[in-house]
Amino acid sequence: MAAPAQPKKIVAPTVSQINAEFVTQLACKYWAPHIKKKSPFDIKVIEEIYEKEINYFMLFYSFSQYLENYLWMNYSPEVSSKAYLMSICCMVNEKFRENVPAWETFKKKPDHFPFFFKCILKAALAETDGEFSLHEQTVLLLFLDHCFNSLEVDLIRSQVQQLISLPMWMGLQPARLELELKKTPKLRKFWNLIKKNDEKMDPEARGQAYQERRFLSQLIQKFISVLKSIPLSEPVTMDKVHYCERFIELMIDLEALLPTRRWFNTILDDSHLLVHCYLSSLVRREEDGHLFSQLLDMLKFYTGFEINDQTGNALTENEMTTIHYDRITSLQRAAFAHFPELYNFALSNVAEVDTRDSLVKLFGPLSSNTLHQVASYLCLLPTLPKNEDTTFDKEFLLELLVSRHERRISQIQQLNQMPLYPTEKIIWDENIVPTEYYSGEGCLALPKLNLQFLTLHDYLLRNFNLFRLESTYEIRQDIEDSVSRMKPWSSEYGGVVFGGWARMAQPIVAFTVVEVAKPNIGENWPTRVRADVTINLNVRDHIKDEWEGLRKHDVCFLITVRPTKPYGTKFDRRRPFIEQVGLVYVRGCEIQGMLDEKGRVIEDGPEPRPNLRGESRTFRVFLDPNQYQQDMTNTIQNGAEDVYDTFNIIMRRKPKENNFKAVLETIRNLMNTDCVVPDWLHDIILGYGDPSSAHYSKMPNQIATLDFNDTFLSIEHLKASFPSHNVKVTVNDPALQIPPFRITFPVRSGKGKKRKDADGEDEDTEEAKTLIVEPHVIPNRGPYPYNQPKRNTIQFTHTQIEAIRAGMQPGLTMVVGPPGTGKTDVAVQIISNIYHNFPEQRTLIVTHSNQALNQLFEKIMALDIDERHLLRLGHGEEELETEKDFSRYGRVNYVLARRIELLEEVKRLQKSLGVPGDASYTCETAGYFFLYQVMSRWEEYISRVKSKGSTLPDVAEVSSCFPFHEYFANAPQPIFKGRSYEEDMEIAEGCFRHIKKIFTQLEEFRASELLRSGLDRSKYLLVKEAKIIAMTCTHAALKRHDLVKLGFKYDNILMEEAAQILEIETFIPLLLQNPQDGFSRLKRWIMIGDHHQLPPVIKNMAFQKYSNMEQSLFTRFVRVGVPTVDLDAQGRARASLCNLYNWRYKNLGNLPHVQLLPEFSTANAGLLYDFQLINVEDFQGVGESEPNPYFYQNLGEAEYVVALFMYMCLLGYPADKISILTTYNGQKHLIRDIINRRCGNNPLIGRPNKVTTVDRFQGQQNDYILLSLVRTRAVGHLRDVRRLVVAMSRARLGLYIFARVSLFQNCFELTPAFSQLTARPLHLHIIPTEPFPTSRKNGERPPHEVQIIKNMPQMANFVYNMYMHLIQTTHHYHQTFLQLPPAMVEEGEEVQSQEAELEAEEEAMSAQADIIPSPADSSLSQETPACQPDTSPGDTETAPGQTEDAAAPCELTAASAVTIAQDAAAAPAEAK
Repeated sequence: MAAPAQPKKIVAPTVSQINAEFVTQLACKYWAPHIKKKSPFDIKVIEEIYEKEINYFMLFYSFSQYLENYLWMNYSPEVSSKAYLMSICCMVNEKFRENVPAWETFKKKPDHFPFFFKCILKAALAETDGEFSLHEQTVLLLFLDHCFNSLEVDLIRSQVQQLISLPMWMGLQPARLELELKKTPKLRKFWNLIKKNDEKMDPEARGQAYQERRFLSQLIQKFISVLKSIPLSEPVTMDKVHYCERFIELMIDLEALLPTRRWFNTILDDSHLLVHCYLSSLVRREEDGHLFSQLLDMLKFYTGFEINDQTGNALTENEMTTIHYDRITSLQRAAFAHFPELYNFALSNVAEVDTRDSLVKLFGPLSSNTLHQVASYLCLLPTLPKNEDTTFDKEFLLELLVSRHERRISQIQQLNQMPLYPTEKIIWDENIVPTEYYSGEGCLALPKLNLQFLTLHDYLLRNFNLFRLESTYEIRQDIEDSVSRMKPWSSEYGGVVFGGWARMAQPIVAFTVVEVAKPNIGENWPTRVRADVTINLNVRDHIKDEWEGLRKHDVCFLITVRPTKPYGTKFDRRRPFIEQVGLVYVRGCEIQGMLDEKGRVIEDGPEPRPNLRGESRTFRVFLDPNQYQQDMTNTIQNGAEDVYDTFNIIMRRKPKENNFKAVLETIRNLMNTDCVVPDWLHDIILGYGDPSSAHYSKMPNQIATLDFNDTFLSIEHLKASFPSHNVKVTVNDPALQIPPFRITFPVRSGKGKKRKDADGEDEDTEEAKTLIVEPHVIPNRGPYPYNQPKRNTIQFTHTQIEAIRAGMQPGLTMVVGPPGTGKTDVAVQIISNIYHNFPEQRTLIVTHSNQALNQLFEKIMALDIDERHLLRLGHGEEELETEKDFSRYGRVNYVLARRIELLEEVKRLQKSLGVPGDASYTCETAGYFFLYQVMSRWEEYISRVKSKGSTLPDVAEVSSCFPFHEYFANAPQPIFKGRSYEEDMEIAEGCFRHIKKIFTQLEEFRASELLRSGLDRSKYLLVKEAKIIAMTCTHAALKRHDLVKLGFKYDNILMEEAAQILEIETFIPLLLQNPQDGFSRLKRWIMIGDHHQLPPVIKNMAFQKYSNMEQSLFTRFVRVGVPTVDLDAQGRARASLCNLYNWRYKNLGNLPHVQLLPEFSTANAGLLYDFQLINVEDFQGVGESEPNPYFYQNLGEAEYVVALFMYMCLLGYPADKISILTTYNGQKHLIRDIINRRCGNNPLIGRPNKVTTVDRFQGQQNDYILLSLVRTRAVGHLRDVRRLVVAMSRARLGLYIFARVSLFQNCFELTPAFSQLTARPLHLHIIPTEPFPTSRKNGERPPHEVQIIKNMPQMANFVYNMYMHLIQTTHHYHQTFLQLPPAMVEEGEEVQSQEAELEAEEEAMSAQADIIPSPADSSLSQETPACQPDTSPGDTETAPGQTEDAAAPCELTAASAVTIAQDAAAAPAEAK
């Protein structure tokens, strides 16, 4: 971390800067890609770097391409050495730490990898006092762990498989091997085959194979020897502790993946590693062994996981009980047959002897030799030779037998007994919830989300734990913030006094537990615990309203503080929080409601809340029953104090951030129910089997004929959409070959295997490529213009059509949508086509954000979907840009209003038919009217006009006999054309369809007459009426319980932004319904996203990096190899801008309009290039600065960006078409601050559309993007290529990047983009005399003079002079205007009002002149404060105070832009 800058002092370079320079010099000499003349390879360079500095400057070497261009490129067995091996391992580990792809280099040159890997294995087993130190072997363990977690890479898998396949059982003791082979007869065949193959091998190869097979067994023995060398109380080197921690991490990762676990679990069990660990001195060392103990508990959990290792099937509770009973009874049989002293044990029932206490009591008195004999009889240890004593400790032998046979609590029981709220023990445990600034160095006691999971239970459990801990991290931040603001101090009399106040926390006046309900049968915790919390709301009214507005299910935290610091002690954020405030306890609670004056809970409802007198308020809260039971047990058994008598602070949280408990409850409920995932999805979700098995081409229920409705615009469009197929149209007349089309696809039997004829030729090759296309006419819907169906107008590309086709078929469809490729249009068309093809099916739409959901809805409304079938759940519907309300109550109101409209139509129809009575009274009476009056007339009409025999009736009869002429009198006339019988009959049937639809809808709305409350009506709509239901993934997670209870059903899921949704939040929507007869009714799952852009946001770096929690399910499926449809034509950005990121995608090209439309072919006015990388050197000796940890700023870049923005606005660019982005929050605050100072509310400049970070701008776009990359010492998180892709793809027409070029151009991961950027000049090229908009074509040499800006001060000078010149010109223009003779103006009053307006505007601009930096004021930039995050102005996305007037360029500027720019062109020269 950089030291704080001294004022007006020359800043000395930091050590890291000097070393970075040294690494750069070395790179330039030996391996930098942009240097042409490099020195030849020298092994001594590697030796020297490794010995002296690689551990200290690994990051610099990593992004200088040391691994790619020097280490691996020159590696061969001849030059392999310890330093060489270690250097490669260090670099790979560093890449994993930085979360960047690590194996690409090895894939390009795989020849020497097998030899390299064998060297690593040999080094990992070397003696610790030999060539490799324990620290180096820890590095090797970490490297091996990364290898075992990268099984999707073929190169790695081919090496690792030899270590973890069945032959590794050679490491088992013979008796255990025999026992295992006896259990599974099929394995004996394989084992005999392995033996035969071994005999055929030559001795050297056999020796090598044996070495690899025994590698993990030998590694375990080596670890045990290191573990035993750690003393109980004497000092120990941390290298030993770290080695042990990393080793257990490796074991956990091997156990948590089925491919590695399958054979290894038996080896691990046979080594009795857990017993050795639990009896070791390290576990008993409180500080050094804390993390080791936590990791050990995780390993114990996975070794006993409820799964069959060989088959991979999850074991039920009954099967686990059977296994436990088999173990105990086999021990009892052994005792009965061979050990008379254990007769009592042998004859006892299992429940009596399977607890730890009873086992210790029974086996404790036995001698060590007897215990060894019992263990050897069970094949746990080698047979003890006669007349010899055992070499094992009695403690070890006893623990071995007891731990193996004691009763275990089932995983689901453990989960149900776990409190959902975090307590102080978890919240501040650095091994479980590390601080924000986790560097990735150490190992943590956290589960990891990788490619595969053991079972659905394991999948949910890992996600449950990580989601809980990520929430805990946020809770910790809130508690630290609120409690420190309250300033708890110790009073003179020993109590607590609060010297401050907090908006989100209040001191507790009284706390009482009011109810502890009895436990359910079979449980030992109460069903519910309720308490009353009284607080005094002597605060401002709006804060009081917030507290009184706490709703049912809001979560709060009860805190006990006992400060030791005296009154007035300052709080220091850099020191540990707990000891400063004296925090003792934290417990969670859930609000039931506020109590009224009579002590009753005030229920949420339509009635207004009562006004309570005074400031004392009491809330009834639910406490966590599990936590309460644990606390009470601790109080009674251990004499601990009662936690619930001590609380003195209650803290609330923002509602949006406070939904963690509901999500955790949802996951826990899922684990308690029989989780029914569709069979075709089960293995893919766990990461096993054929990844393409759920693709529509392999689904047994693939649909042959599909109606594509309005997808195709013409027959030519259809043919172009299937370039590799023969299109056979059922009608030959070109006039009839018009959409909509029904297409019959060739469906292959036998899961896609081709049938072959006798000659071995594919008999169906031609047939397999033939599509039968049948144009069909949509039946006439009625004579009114609004009866005409809405049509799609987008000409989809052939890949978009493939995505639409896949989405309509059953199975899993994954669509990768690069920026600007029409993901939303494809999604909407899939929804529309499913709606029309399968009208009885219901589709659930899930997105990450409300914004994406609203975009989808706005496009769905433009298609031919009846709006009564649309429903939007959640709190985002108010943002829809439409007058229609698609929320639950909005739809209820729509149904009621529509019912009245339709009944009015029934009344009109009744009147037109001359039928007496009141048929339009209710939906029921309308139904009878339709049945007895309307249908009878229609049937009579049809019998009169239908063709009798071969003669067609007279065309005139169709019109003359039509019974509803009077009703359709308000339709466009004439209704009947009289041209042909068929045409007029179709019109008549269309009219009847219109009438019939009225009564069909009324029949559907009939339920709203029977159901009286809005809630019941809304539930009915959700469960019965709506066909397309939309919600965010968060809403789905929160409301799963309610939806399942209602009986919610759906057949298809479409997920937008799927790569931005957390793994668990993607999974929960699959299970929002109860299974039918044990099967899921889900037929289609369509996921649309882009895994090359940024993943879900995880605030804590440890969960993001170490646990890989940021990996979405979409990304995991892509890694596993699930087939995707990659959209390959973008229509958002210029082709040149697209080239900056299209290298990341498969064949991403451009739509034709990107080349043809004027906005894309025209140049950017005043700027020579459409994109440019502008090098920014240190300003006044400073590059990046860091006023707070990880709060990076760069003043030079910030000033340069704002100067370019002002220049563009002065040329006439609309300010709202420009957005300023940066990669760090610190820089965002700094730029906003400079904009406030420089631009203010200046009408000539305005404010940019947004000033925000790249991460927050994902999913948005603008015409012109100015991007600041901030960093000058290390690349930072832009090294994540996904962030680079987002940054490069936000601009449509112009992208201008400000950065330290020498830093970023060397970074291997960024090379494809930066090689294009650095191909253009690195100084800003402007054309000041070219106004906006320009007629110059993009790429043309401009007729005006080009000016090169060398640095930021020059640009600031230029903008100042340009602005001053503009003010003078404007002033002159105003003077001229005011001197016009009155005759030239129609109204004298108008002149006066305009004169006043002009004067006011002139004053405003003159005032702004003070804000613009002057060339003389070189230090003005330094005055801009490096704002801190908590004091920065305007933390909203849009700059504060922005108005429409300020955002748009003033009319005057646009009108006189040419003159002003031309006059101002000479200004910089004058200034010099």
